[in-house]
Amino acid sequence: MAQLYPPIEAYNTGFLQVSPLHSLYYEEVGNPNGQPAVMLHGGPGSGCSNEMRQFFDPKHYRIILFDQRGAKRSTPHASLEDNTTWHLVADIEKLREHLGIEKWLVFGGSWGSTLALSYAEKYPERVTHLILRGIFLARVNDNKWLYEFGASEIYPDRWDEFLKGVQRNSGEDYVQAYYRVLTGNDEKAKLEAARRWSNWEFSIIKLVNEDKPLDDDSAVSFSRIECHYMMHNCFLEEGQLLRDAHLIANIPTTIVHGRYDIICAMRNAWELKRVLPNAELVINPRAGHSMFDGENALALVDATDKYRT
Repeated sequence: MAQLYPPIEAYNTGFLQVSPLHSLYYEEVGNPNGQPAVMLHGGPGSGCSNEMRQFFDPKHYRIILFDQRGAKRSTPHASLEDNTTWHLVADIEKLREHLGIEKWLVFGGSWGSTLALSYAEKYPERVTHLILRGIFLARVNDNKWLYEFGASEIYPDRWDEFLKGVQRNSGEDYVQAYYRVLTGNDEKAKLEAARRWSNWEFSIIKLVNEDKPLDDDSAVSFSRIECHYMMHNCFLEEGQLLRDAHLIANIPTTIVHGRYDIICAMRNAWELKRVLPNAELVINPRAGHSMFDGENALALVDATDKYRT
């Protein structure tokens, strides 16, 4: 954490009504007249943290953070209704317009990288720079790596704990079984499943992990929303983000990936770099998935510093 900018308070917070149902919490940090940048959190469903503000020079950047539909402070809590990738892409545009911003730097990690790519490919004229960390491309094999076979071989002990969260019915995989419970009416079973789902991911997120379970409300929103997206392949066509990468080929882009990222395999970043040959790829040999793993954090701050205009 030492290489991040010092903690800073938001100078403006608010809620943006993006649909009859959904209201998004957002905040602005740093220089009100500075270079605009938006931070897209992971999950889906995790929400933003105060530490995410610290990846930008606050004297230079006007930093916008927001909690995506159903996440953290946005309402209604943990809602899956009208909650898809394309609803979120539209929300980003509504927030940009609401704040009177013409173009902005887009920074996204993990699921946030998926959302950043989806947004940039739809609205390339609104993106000045892309900073992407822990690349997740939302293909079938990417989902299977985390919830079927792959990460389970590296963390078999944590995987066994994940398996205890649900009992599969005939023909179900584990994502389907979790979705059934997380969207069901048994509140006790739902909470247990939420804890197991969120603990699986957060117990393997760093190169050296510390077990810090989410509080129950956060576990429920994170697990319900993330499982909802995994059930629907993140509402993207297979291979769509790589297929359409030519639309963003001229946007200055930095890709940061930990060599030992267990949640999002290193190959994702490599394949993205192959279709974005002008992008800078930073592979960190002593980092896992977390944006706060030392080498990842340093590379991300370097990228925001480099893209100051």
